[in-house]
Amino acid sequence: MGSKSRDLNLHQERRRRLIEQLRESGIRDLAVLHAFDRVPRHLFVPEVFAARAYADEALPLGYGQTISRPSTHALYLQALRLEGGERLLEIGTGSGFQTALLATLCRQVFSIERVAELAARARACIEALGFTNVIIRAGDGTYGWRRYSPFDAILVTAGAREIPSPLLKQLRIGGQMLIPIGDRQAQELHRIVRTGEEKMEDEVIAQVRFVALHGLGGLETQDDQVSK
Repeated sequence: MGSKSRDLNLHQERRRRLIEQLRESGIRDLAVLHAFDRVPRHLFVPEVFAARAYADEALPLGYGQTISRPSTHALYLQALRLEGGERLLEIGTGSGFQTALLATLCRQVFSIERVAELAARARACIEALGFTNVIIRAGDGTYGWRRYSPFDAILVTAGAREIPSPLLKQLRIGGQMLIPIGDRQAQELHRIVRTGEEKMEDEVIAQVRFVALHGLGGLETQDDQVSK
């Protein structure tokens, strides 16, 4: 057996163990578990971290960004309660791993990443896996993507001070948004359901910690960006 075959078998075994850990931790949505089985996480992390790709830990991507723990991705995806026909906007593509997971669960995924290099890398990985229902662009995600709105769901993957108003306006009535809100040390993951033009329901799902959101409503202020 060649080294590539051995590596592939090893990754498959590690992925199987990760899925079992997710199941034991309370992830019961079979579609979510299937998504983790279908999408190889080791392809979305820097090669130096490939051996740790299926550990439940966040890993650095460069540019001050990380790929979240698999359990965090699973929490997000299960909380969305997707049915398969949704058009979803993701704010913060990052590695593209969660984007690929979403592609197995939604009709179409639109994803915005502020770091152009990460957006290009994620796009290449997703295209290599054969997904055709994902559109990624580089830019400020806090303004949303009005061209493709309204969205059935919006997923924000960075910690915010408050909900960026353009995102709420681009969420269809009856649609839902997941967004971490808090400070730099910790946030609460909120599920927002838009119930009317100016009305919404707000539920706190879990305590989380994400990198700071840049832009409208973000924890990364203009002064912070200038000083770096």
